[in-house]
Amino acid sequence: MPEHVAPALDDTMLAMDVVDTIRHAELLVARELSGDERAVRLRARLREIYTSQGIDVPEHVLDQGIAALEEKRFAYERRGEGLRRWLAMAWVTRGRWGKPVLAGIAALLVAVSVWHIGVVAPREREAASIERELADGLPRALRAEHDRVLAGTTEPAPRADAARLLAEGEAAARAGNLAEARARREALSVLAARLAADYSVRIVNRPGEPSGVWRVPALNPGARNFYLVVEAVDAEGRAVQVPVTSEEDGTTARTARWGQRVPEAEFERVRRDKLADGIVDQPVIGRKQAGTLTTRWTVETPGGAILTW
Repeated sequence: MPEHVAPALDDTMLAMDVVDTIRHAELLVARELSGDERAVRLRARLREIYTSQGIDVPEHVLDQGIAALEEKRFAYERRGEGLRRWLAMAWVTRGRWGKPVLAGIAALLVAVSVWHIGVVAPREREAASIERELADGLPRALRAEHDRVLAGTTEPAPRADAARLLAEGEAAARAGNLAEARARREALSVLAARLAADYSVRIVNRPGEPSGVWRVPALNPGARNFYLVVEAVDAEGRAVQVPVTSEEDGTTARTARWGQRVPEAEFERVRRDKLADGIVDQPVIGRKQAGTLTTRWTVETPGGAILTW
């Protein structure tokens, strides 16, 4: 007979049952297999277990089970701990995590879309618009306003100002300085409008409205400054907005009415004229023609003005 005879099927099944019994009694295994005589003590304990269940297990089967346990013959060893096993487990458990993950991805996509539509896209459009304005729009507008100034006057001073503003605006546009380029364009536009304006300056002469006022200057409490209340009107009597700078606080505003400073003698002349019959016989005291920035006065004036009284 050969030295090693394959155990019968019943013996093998019993040995597997022995191993399973030992495996499911972890405290027993830990306790009984911890000493030097663990095999003997374990065999006796197993015999007691099977006897209590009415099962007759031969000694050689117990030996096979204990040997198989030590050799891990019937133990399941997990294989494939890498990416492939992870992917497989993810696929098997997709029912648990699939919907929440898909919902999260959908929410993220919606948030990204809203961010792009509401923030990124407008910024990109604005940046592209600014780039076009700097490269083409502003240079053309600067040149057009400069040409308006040259077409509107022959005076050297405003033409020189227009050339300076054009050069500064073009330089700012090339440097990407949007604010400075726009400011020079606006200055050219204001200069062209001032040159095109044609109006008369007349004393306000309506019931209930003053034609003149006087003020005590803050820096000279012992003196008085006299002003005629005037307005700018075109040939048809319509009010014209003009830039006026207050000598009291240095502010400049576009207005159709202001106080024009005059000597006391001129102030008194107008006051007496109005007191005589309620009207000012010669209300027009200045004329500003198109093509010039200068107002020609028919009365003496040091040039100061106020905006409020």
